[in-house]
Amino acid sequence: MTGAVAPDLLRELEARGAILSGHFRLSSGRHSNRFVQKFRILEDPPLVERVAAALASAARPLAPTVVVSAAVGGIVLGYETARQLGTLGIFVEKENGVPALRRGFALGPDDRAFVVEDVVTTGSSIHEVIDVVRARGAEVAGVGIIVQRAPADFGVPASALLDLPIESYDPEHCPQCAAGEPVTEPGSRYLGAK
Repeated sequence: MTGAVAPDLLRELEARGAILSGHFRLSSGRHSNRFVQKFRILEDPPLVERVAAALASAARPLAPTVVVSAAVGGIVLGYETARQLGTLGIFVEKENGVPALRRGFALGPDDRAFVVEDVVTTGSSIHEVIDVVRARGAEVAGVGIIVQRAPADFGVPASALLDLPIESYDPEHCPQCAAGEPVTEPGSRYLGAK
């Protein structure tokens, strides 16, 4: 956790109505009764600047040469974190359903990547980015996360600005599904895209 950012960030999320209650299908495919709408953070440049400053502070001791994020939600966060670190900021996106570097982005053995993510539930998106970074021969220096819903191990130093434990379920074990409650998908990715 990065100092005073966590209580401020939680207050910001609550004040912006970013913590939703209902029955949600997350981009991981899991179901939850709470959802963190990250775009309530990412729509506000001064707030993004503060959040990225906290992530950049956690990254500096790791000496990254590049910030890597996942499209689409991570692009704004990755760019601002990279700007504050004075590094390049690139992103991984899907090509024919497979995570890849496109648009001429390149990584090599001299690169130390700091991977940033907005909200983590299972960590699968970060693992996809890490796999792409390593496949290009670069080193993963660490991971920075805005909100961590559940613990995840990435095998590298990781820093979350806000730990916000929220239960999630496989659809077949979801109590809200069992009760017949309709499910919504407020996330930025379609379930099948993962």
